[in-house]
Amino acid sequence: MVFKEQTFHGLEPEIDAEIANRASVEAAVANALAIAGGIDASDVEVTMDEGQIVLTGIVGTVGEIERATAVAKAVEGVQSVQNRILLGGPGVNDAF
Repeated sequence: MVFKEQTFHGLEPEIDAEIANRASVEAAVANALAIAGGIDASDVEVTMDEGQIVLTGIVGTVGEIERATAVAKAVEGVQSVQNRILLGGPGVNDAF
C-alpha cells in the first residue's frame, strides 16, 4: 500500500494555530464572565474578531455592562474589548 501526502487541490493543508488560540481566549473570557461576581452573563456571547473580543447579548443593569468589559479586559491574551451588550430585562422594553 502506498500513502500519498495529504493535499488540498495540490496544496499542503494549513493548520491554523490562530483558530485554536482564538477559541481558547474566547473560552477564557466566557469562563471569567461566568464566575465573576456582579454580572449575570448567561445571555452574553463572547467572540473574537480580528484580535478583538466582542461581547454581545443582554444584561439587566448598566453596571453589569461595565463589569463585563472590565472582566473581559482582565483576561490574559485580551488586547481590546468591543462591548455590544444591550440593557434588557423585565419592564425595560414595555414602553414600546
